[in-house]
Amino acid sequence: MVEKMSLSGVSNAEWLRLRKSGIGGSDAGAICGVNPYSSAMKAFRDKTREEVEEQDSEAVRIGHDLEDYVAQRFTEATGLKVRKSNFMYRSVEHPFMIADVDRLVVGEDAGLECKTASAYNADKWADGNIPLHYIMQCYHYMAVTGKRVWYIAAVILGREFTYRKLEWDDDLIERLISIEEDFWNHHVVPGIIPPPDGSRACDEVLEQYFHTARKASAIELVGFDEKLRRREEILGFITELQEEQKQIEQEVKLFMQDNELASSNAFRVSWKNIDSTKLDTKRIKEECPELYADYGKVSHSRRFEVKAA
Repeated sequence: MVEKMSLSGVSNAEWLRLRKSGIGGSDAGAICGVNPYSSAMKAFRDKTREEVEEQDSEAVRIGHDLEDYVAQRFTEATGLKVRKSNFMYRSVEHPFMIADVDRLVVGEDAGLECKTASAYNADKWADGNIPLHYIMQCYHYMAVTGKRVWYIAAVILGREFTYRKLEWDDDLIERLISIEEDFWNHHVVPGIIPPPDGSRACDEVLEQYFHTARKASAIELVGFDEKLRRREEILGFITELQEEQKQIEQEVKLFMQDNELASSNAFRVSWKNIDSTKLDTKRIKEECPELYADYGKVSHSRRFEVKAA
């Protein structure tokens, strides 16, 4: 069973606030830990913060503006007609799961997700592949709407159009619902931040939550000695590997000498001249302190350091 909420006359700000009332398809990959651009921690912040953040990047605009075009290409390629759905769907059995779908397929128990991709990401769609977080998005929509099939179509800008068909999978959908239910009931509802996963998205969220340290404040570090010893071990491995990397690069440079390019059947190497101009801020500060003060920009951040006791 699914509940339908009309989006007719709903403003963008109201729509964004409505999305906070549950887990949407674009959240599914992050919560499952398979979205390279997001994380469960970021999804938690998006759901629990009071502010409504308007997304207005170039990538978002391109995706929105080309949605109709992708849907049209899908119809041309498959002969299947699609229509917009002016509703947000909520699962009655799992009310924390919501869906705002791109298109529904006319005459078939199916939906369509429209995507645009950079040519740099063309490899992620090669040989019938689909980026994993998009797969989870489509199965989330199936779980909410009950539809047995979900198509995903993508225009890879300047390269090609492609589409895939995903069919209902009991085990996958059951596992997805379980993960989302755990996230909602054990993190969002009680306001408990999910554990970090090492992603850049988690770094950004931690910086947002704990941007400024309280002066001279300190706590006892409990339960982290083994993990910090492992961190030191990892740093040692990284140093060794970076030295090996540098040695290989130096050997290639010695072989190339003053040549700009070198190639083999497997690799193409360039060692080009690059000219760059940098402001001598130290000199400006000494010779034109007022100018430096007028144009100097102070940034605030926190530095993380670990030292042996």
